[in-house]
Formats: sequence, structure tokens, C-alpha cells
Amino acid sequence: MDNMVFGYARVSTREQNLDRQAIRLRDHGIAERNIIVVGKESGKSQERPDYQALTTMTLYRGDTLVVTSHDRLSRSKADIQREMQRLKQEGVRLRIPDLPTTMMEFPPGQDQVFEMVNNVFIEGLGTIVQQEPSTENLAVSGIRSEGCGALSRQAF
Repeated sequence: MDNMVFGYARVSTREQNLDRQAIRLRDHGIAERNIIVVGKESGKSQERPDYQALTTMTLYRGDTLVVTSHDRLSRSKADIQREMQRLKQEGVRLRIPDLPTTMMEFPPGQDQVFEMVNNVFIEGLGTIVQQEPSTENLAVSGIRSEGCGALSRQAF
């Protein structure tokens, strides 16, 4: 089975707009059919049904998940680090444009450098992560969905 690239977009409130995230994911070369857009799901909890369905039933070893921003994973630095580690252990490559090292290729054996630099970035961004997001209201056309449910890989 070929490795696939998926994008994940999420907002925390009904006032926020998913269009900007969907556009950023398309700009990173993700096929529209592989962009998973989720309605209101708070980043305070890791128990987000649509995200859990994506990471447990859709992603396979060798796949890549692109998330537009680190705060789409969680509001907690510790949760972000745990999720990055979990995906790595499952063989899923996580790319987050605002964590530049996730966008780079490191030579074999350089994983410790990668993790160290990512942890520094996450610490530095931590105060931003723990604040509630501002309202995103871009009036652009894009993809909209109210949850992805249990996605079937065959649909892609």
C-alpha cells in the first residue's frame, strides 16, 4: 500500500473559520480529498473523536499527517510532545509548518537532534498554545465538514 499524506484542520469555536487552515493544507500539496476538516472540537482535551478516528483508523505506518499549527494538536505542551512521540512510534510522520524542524529531513541517527530542537520550539510557543485561539474569519471559499467520523482509507 502506498504511503499517503493527510491534512488535519480543527477549530475550537463556532465563530472560527476552517477555510484558512484548508487553504494552508492545500498550499502544502495535500489533495483536497485527503484534508480532514473537523468542526468545533476543543484542543484542551485529547479525547476528540474525529482526531482519534483519523489517527487510529486512517493513518498507517509510513503515512504523513500535516497539521497547520502545533495548537491544532493540543493546548498543552506536554500533550503535544506526547502526541508527536506517539505518532513517531506508530511510524507516522508529523509535519507542522510552525515547527520548522518537522518540515525537514534529518539523516538517519539524528532523531535526538530533531526531538531536542522540537522541544525547544514547543517550550517557546507554549504560552501561545495555552491561550484560547482568536477568531478566524476569512471569507474565502474552501472545504467544510462537520466531523469526519470513522474514515475509510478506501475512500481515498
